[in-house]
Amino acid sequence: MRPFASVAALAVGLLLSACATMGDAPVTPAAFDAARLSEHARVLSDDSFQGRGIGTPAEDMVVRYLSEQYAAAGFQPGGENGGWTQDVTLNRFTASNVRAGLKVAGETIPLAQGQQIVVSTRLPGRQVMLADAPLVFVGYGIKAPERNWDDFKDVDVRGKVIVVLVNDADFEQPELNTFNGRAMTYYGRWTYKYEEAARQGAAGVIIVHETAPASYGWATVTNSWSGPQFDIVRENAAAERVRMESWIQRDVAVDLFRRAGLDFEALKTQARSRDFRPVELPGATFSGMFDVATSQIVTKNVIARMPGTTHPDETILYTAHWDHIGVGEPDASGDAIFNGAVDNATGTAGLLELARVWGAGPRPERSIVMISFTAEESGLLGSEYYAANPVWPLEKTVAGFNMDAMNVYGRVADLGVIGYGQSDLDERLAAAAARQGRTVAPDSNPAAGSYFRSDHFPLAKRGVPMAYAEGGGEFRDEPRAAREAARDEYGARRYHQADDEWSADWDLAGQIEDLEVAYWIGRDLADSRDWPGWKAGSEFGPARAASAAARR
Repeated sequence: MRPFASVAALAVGLLLSACATMGDAPVTPAAFDAARLSEHARVLSDDSFQGRGIGTPAEDMVVRYLSEQYAAAGFQPGGENGGWTQDVTLNRFTASNVRAGLKVAGETIPLAQGQQIVVSTRLPGRQVMLADAPLVFVGYGIKAPERNWDDFKDVDVRGKVIVVLVNDADFEQPELNTFNGRAMTYYGRWTYKYEEAARQGAAGVIIVHETAPASYGWATVTNSWSGPQFDIVRENAAAERVRMESWIQRDVAVDLFRRAGLDFEALKTQARSRDFRPVELPGATFSGMFDVATSQIVTKNVIARMPGTTHPDETILYTAHWDHIGVGEPDASGDAIFNGAVDNATGTAGLLELARVWGAGPRPERSIVMISFTAEESGLLGSEYYAANPVWPLEKTVAGFNMDAMNVYGRVADLGVIGYGQSDLDERLAAAAARQGRTVAPDSNPAAGSYFRSDHFPLAKRGVPMAYAEGGGEFRDEPRAAREAARDEYGARRYHQADDEWSADWDLAGQIEDLEVAYWIGRDLADSRDWPGWKAGSEFGPARAASAAARR
């Protein structure tokens, strides 16, 4: 699908217009090239790359392409043992022969995989079997002592299947401000729900899917969780993973509660209170059985480096994930390849073009490192692995810039900063955006939890100041309505779908502006002795403070 046939003709004019607004912006040694960005994205999202699934033959194609392009840009191998890559060992879990159902008031309700329920696991083993496990509704499934919040109270859920709501209590009632209003905390993420359930000893988790608080539709759930699941290798996986992880359609949950003599909406309202206590669903049980093929794969982060001339031990970091979903269930048109053109061939292309621009300019005083992460779509696993096993020390990593699903619809008025207010990179982003006639805007949809959904997060939580900024707001050029419609349509219909395809009609002038901001700030930092920090009250400040001595 090509939503904007008229945009390609505007590209040259828009680029000239963008250049005219930069005023006293610093000189970029080589102009960012829209044609190069488009070609990288086209190649990486071509059907031959089979949706860039990890642990598949397509991965070798991606690694080869990226390393060749980084080398052509003048970068050196920055991975392990003098090579281009870092090995990331993961467990892979493939569920099959799924049989699941509910029993309530003496009646059995079958649940079809991918329709009413999506069932998976990230616990090593050959089979999962849950027979008539009691069901307990635990609200949002949160245990946050620093917020005086405990959804579990003293209720023992060991061996039971817990039913939880997605997001956190403030989404429905932001004035509570228990979890920062509508700015989702990590407690609202599905990853946290599963982790806390394991700590509580639950046998399984059913997350009730609702589109608004999840920020994506049921199709995204089925596409993301019906295929193989991955996890890093854990020393004691049984203590950190439940046997069954699942999502259920909201209508199924409402019907289940009704049959058990309960009111789903009333309980959902009660769950917004600190006084909420878990509610066992009377006479309701869950049974599920599925086979699990468990194996290990080695997937790869691709790392490129330009050593600094004066302080090569200090690093400016640029990141984006190269992976996508791979091959899944065919859509209505029969297309089963999830090409991931916007998410995230655009960010990967952005890294390659940043590398070319850095390579064309004077050598920086500090080192520049580009990391194309693997396994982001499997739960930020490539970045989590790197953050736990850094090739280049985190305490000497000055700052970083993450790029994910970049703007392909044209120049916009704002630079949206995900996690605005966390670090003093905010002021640098504002100054750089102002040179382009743009304004910095806090995350326009903090309830979606974007700060916890991309590869900057594992680095940020270990103290590295990371910027995740992307163009947003109103479009600056005509046809504005068509651009807005195309951007909205992607989020509603193509995100994590087989239809996330490259288009020759993309207008990449907005992506170029975002890349310029990342380059300008990186250049300033690379040739300075500055160490950006976290603002007072940020939860990431203490981790950075612990390594302060290494930066003196």
